[in-house]
Amino acid sequence: MNRIVDIAFWKALDQLVETSQVIIDRPKGSAHPRFPKMIYPLDYGYLEGTRNADQGGVDVWIGTAYDRRVSAVACTVDLMKSDTELKLIVGCTPDEITEVGRFHNERSFMKAALIIR
Repeated sequence: MNRIVDIAFWKALDQLVETSQVIIDRPKGSAHPRFPKMIYPLDYGYLEGTRNADQGGVDVWIGTAYDRRVSAVACTVDLMKSDTELKLIVGCTPDEITEVGRFHNERSFMKAALIIR
């Protein structure tokens, strides 16, 4: 990929995070509302005032690193909802990025490809 485009992509995502309020509606350790065996490995929520493919806010995973830079993105396919989404992975360590990937890939109805910054 063109390195200039790559840098611009990550800067645009960082700007989106920096200018939005993060709403955590599924804290680390909580269960998914419809699938109680799905436990969130990190805080999960959305960016208020933004819009994703499902018309909700842009989904975001928040890690323990002390910055608000986008560490990676998860490109997901949800066969139950018949949709795809881009989920931002913010302030995450390499191990936390791996946990997000595991969360999205351990079910037959959802898969994700991770793009790491």
